[in-house]
Amino acid sequence: MAKRHTSAMKRMRQDQKRRLRNTSIKAALRTYTKRVETLVAQNDVTNAALMLRKVTSVLDKAAGKRVIHANRAARKKAALSRKVHLLQAGR
Repeated sequence: MAKRHTSAMKRMRQDQKRRLRNTSIKAALRTYTKRVETLVAQNDVTNAALMLRKVTSVLDKAAGKRVIHANRAARKKAALSRKVHLLQAGR
């Protein structure tokens, strides 16, 4: 059984809010990442570049809120931008 201290109850409420926020942000990250990868697979250069800007913004926000580690965000941005830039170069 959980503790009944007021500080413990408050901590549980805060943890629940953060957990919901984190899962929402992580789901959005996965969605945008998949969109970029599908656009690259379809050779859609313009939309892939636009979606890459959106993914970069979302990754930076997630790293800023400490939902994901900053280095992980950097790796994701580098990998996705590499794919998009290779697509642009191969035009």
